[in-house]
Amino acid sequence: MNTSAVPMTMPMNLNIPYVGTAAHCLAGQAPSVATEVRPIPFNRPFMVGTELEYVRQAHTHLQLAGDGRFTARCSQWLERTTGCQKALLTHSCTAALEMAAILADIKPGDEVIMPSFTFVSTANAFVLRGGVPVFVDVRADTLNLDERQVERAITPRTRAIVVVHYAGVACEMDTIMDIASRHGILVIEDAAQALLSTYRNRPVGSIGSLATLSFHETKNITSGEGGALLINDPALVERAQVIREKGTNRTQFMAGNVARYTWMDIGSSYLPGEMTAAFLWGQIEAAQLINDRRIAIWETYHRALEGLEAQGRLQRPVIPPECTANAHLYFVLLPSKVDRAGFIACLARQGIGAVSHYVPLHSSPGGRQYGRFNGSMVNTDALSERLVRLPLWIGLEAEQQRVITAVKSALA
Repeated sequence: MNTSAVPMTMPMNLNIPYVGTAAHCLAGQAPSVATEVRPIPFNRPFMVGTELEYVRQAHTHLQLAGDGRFTARCSQWLERTTGCQKALLTHSCTAALEMAAILADIKPGDEVIMPSFTFVSTANAFVLRGGVPVFVDVRADTLNLDERQVERAITPRTRAIVVVHYAGVACEMDTIMDIASRHGILVIEDAAQALLSTYRNRPVGSIGSLATLSFHETKNITSGEGGALLINDPALVERAQVIREKGTNRTQFMAGNVARYTWMDIGSSYLPGEMTAAFLWGQIEAAQLINDRRIAIWETYHRALEGLEAQGRLQRPVIPPECTANAHLYFVLLPSKVDRAGFIACLARQGIGAVSHYVPLHSSPGGRQYGRFNGSMVNTDALSERLVRLPLWIGLEAEQQRVITAVKSALA
């Protein structure tokens, strides 16, 4: 694996001595006031170093609105990298999901199968069209949609299946695509966390009819806020372009295919500004190097925590052999008898930012109001209460052993 260094342009404060120890935590005490603890945040956005130069170029060329040359560069890279028919940049992954819901022709009462263990946007995009999220359980190993539960959740009102590739690990797509094909149902990949991951040597985002990506500050490749809709069904491309341009045929007009552009369909303003795309292009140029460095950090965690897993003190993430993952995040599953809040607080007292993840949507107020669940949610309920995400960002390498030591001490 190529783990060549990417220049680190974001300054890190490496001069404050760390004096606090895990003993303070295990005794239930914070380090003394005089002790200075260098914080290790959960996330720190990585800057390649070229982003602001590209923003300057966009400014110099007076191209500030969307769909300029940097948008084109990013879109073409996504099309080459994923093999999708068309990639459309959006101002967020949420926007891309909303476009997908329109393209899926979701109408009031239509049902959309999805996992409950996901971000609210996965469901909200379809609820906004009047759709009903039907939540099913996740697998105990990957925390992805359990493909064995999907078919029994299908009803005559089912219009789509939304898979979420949690932590950048692909769902069991062959099984899901086979089910969808037999029932005439659209598959949408929520690949917000999974750019550059693969399933059976196919890029994630290239398998369903539609896929969505995120370039949020917390993602591997970022523009602060941002996203993309990947279209794999050629029949959906033209309408997607209309929806993205406020329901107009402006894309055809700009290409010289029509004399004037006008209102054609429903839509909204889903484009990002050109300066956002310019920033993103700087990140995209270094995408593989960024992923390689994150993978190296992920693998360091995985090796270091193997002994704790063998002792039954935690469970490490699972990547099925048919998948490659992009190291979007590293999580551990604590034994049910361990107080997760206490464990996170223990790390926090040592300046280490560890966090939980989603409140399952089926148990949230919005989920109970707008959706329903099918079958048992035993894995979703249990695993969501045991999951802890550890810091993972480029530049962590010099401090990672401190995180590992703190985890081991807290579980000793």
